[in-house]
Amino acid sequence: MALRTRICDILGIRHPILLAGMGRASTPELAAAVSNAGGLGVLGAASCGPNQLREWIRRTRALTDRPFGVDTLLPASVRRGADGKNSGGASPKDLLPEHRQFAREFLKREGLPEPDAATLERYLRDPADRDGPPPLSREFFEAQMEVVIEERVPVYAAGLGNPGPWMERLKANGTIVISVVGTTRHARQVAESGVDIIVAQGHDGGGHNSPIGTMALIPQVVDAVGGRLPVVGAGGIGDGRGVAAALMLGAEGAWIGTAFLATEEAGISAPQKQALVEGRDEGTVVSRSVTGKPARMVKNLWAAAYADAGLEPLPMPYQGMVSSPVMAAALAAG
Repeated sequence: MALRTRICDILGIRHPILLAGMGRASTPELAAAVSNAGGLGVLGAASCGPNQLREWIRRTRALTDRPFGVDTLLPASVRRGADGKNSGGASPKDLLPEHRQFAREFLKREGLPEPDAATLERYLRDPADRDGPPPLSREFFEAQMEVVIEERVPVYAAGLGNPGPWMERLKANGTIVISVVGTTRHARQVAESGVDIIVAQGHDGGGHNSPIGTMALIPQVVDAVGGRLPVVGAGGIGDGRGVAAALMLGAEGAWIGTAFLATEEAGISAPQKQALVEGRDEGTVVSRSVTGKPARMVKNLWAAAYADAGLEPLPMPYQGMVSSPVMAAALAAG
């Protein structure tokens, strides 16, 4: 007997399994494979410029006739236009030079050449977006949303932030809107904005996550939205046992990421896939060193260097400006 929940009816899928929209990793090929298998494939489009995003959406449509989604990030600066001043009065822009110097010293210490402009450009954006808005800028995130709306995608997932400002236009297209949350407060906010599905992602999750453990978060979010909206569980769910546990906690489906990363279709390197396959329970760390938001990742020298230096990472999107040359250099080195 097939497992079927309210999620299946809302999304038009056979199984209540959703591919997490992991940046760069959840490619059109992976999203289409999951959708074709009866789940919901979701593109990890956080780093896609508008032209690349449009191409990814159209490529996915060529690979599947099933529903699929697009996941992007909506940092607070997109909604408020804030300058991100900290309590000391210094803005992230003021602190960028110090952090960039730290990154240069890290590369030198590890024997990695600082990437030239062309290498960094290839890492940051597809050639199709060379003349587009600067990556990680407010204009960049807004341009992504314009493409999501213009392409009338079946499902949109806000991997971070509140999609409220775009809700009217998304709903006019018939787009189903999902929001990933890490607290009951955020769950209530996005519920008021009119989302259709809430993903409750706990601290166990890979990538951006919550300070609250998955086992504690899921039932609290279920209670917070009062049965009005279906909740999907996320964070550390890697097999059928995890799916069953999420359902017992009140969720109606599972948002799964890491379990798909070692697949042929996932858009990460072979060494990265091997590291995940060989990983153990103590092999990860939660760090703000890459994006500025807490994210679980495989233990690495960059996160360790930030922790050892006692340097406070900058808020998103500024920290990404610091870490991008390091990530580009590491990928170029294999």
